[in-house]
Amino acid sequence: MRVIKTINLKGLDKKYSGKTRDFYIVDSKRILISTDRISAFDRKLGYIPYKGQVLSQLSSFWFEKTKDIIENHVISVPDPNVMIVKNAKLIPIEMVVRGYITGVTGTSILGSYEKGERVIYGIKFPEGLRKNQKLPKPIITPTTKAKKGHDKRLTKKEILQKKLVSKKVYEQMEKVSLKLFKRGTKICDKAGIILVDTKYEFGIYKGNLILIDEIHTPDSSRFWIKKTYKQRFSQRLEPENFDKEFLRIWYKEHGYAGNGIPPRIPDSLVKQVSKRYISVFEKITGQKLITNSKADIVKRVKKNLKILK
Repeated sequence: MRVIKTINLKGLDKKYSGKTRDFYIVDSKRILISTDRISAFDRKLGYIPYKGQVLSQLSSFWFEKTKDIIENHVISVPDPNVMIVKNAKLIPIEMVVRGYITGVTGTSILGSYEKGERVIYGIKFPEGLRKNQKLPKPIITPTTKAKKGHDKRLTKKEILQKKLVSKKVYEQMEKVSLKLFKRGTKICDKAGIILVDTKYEFGIYKGNLILIDEIHTPDSSRFWIKKTYKQRFSQRLEPENFDKEFLRIWYKEHGYAGNGIPPRIPDSLVKQVSKRYISVFEKITGQKLITNSKADIVKRVKKNLKILK
């Protein structure tokens, strides 16, 4: 199966590359290209077929479904792997909303809770919680938006003290994040999926707060199968999932958590992850993901972007 590792567009200025996306800045717009690179523990780990297409098209679906809550950065979607977006000024905070206590990363609340901590991210947690349990209500656990290395935990108090953003804007981010999570939870529930947790990113465009990056994707969220969750939780089994956690768990089981050289992803795991990404897209949207394993994806992207020249 073909994958998009990166895309070089001639005639445009500098290419910028994040962990999973490439982008170009053209006037007040960004050409945002979702590649098939996959990362975890803030490390690039390999390539997953159709991952970029799923992230781009699923984000496009969610941006449309939530535009009444907050303006987003989408201008157009000229290709399954590409969005033309507003070139907003990034707010360097990831707004992580959690509905359950779970996770294997350093910023998850589970690790701290299991060590005996009961005040995490400045939030007091009750006694008696166990892994994968639903929280009394969704909570916000913000982190830094690191350019390099690992994201770090933040509290509301720290954000305001460091003046990362004004109190007025941050409280708007909190309010909007909870509304987005509520909307996502409702739509996922109808598809038989639990939206476990997710992250939102915001920017400022023409003086207004807007939603940027991606929304409710297998990269930015955890998704569990609703039908089997209660039984598996009672049996202390891991929930069936449709997200990147499947890959994170494999790495943890093989002794890797972000430090040193990561082990190579076996082909069998690559196929499983690809199937999960496609499956969650189709379950949530109710649409079939149109794929073509023999197509030259890079050539298609360049052809669809000729309209920019």
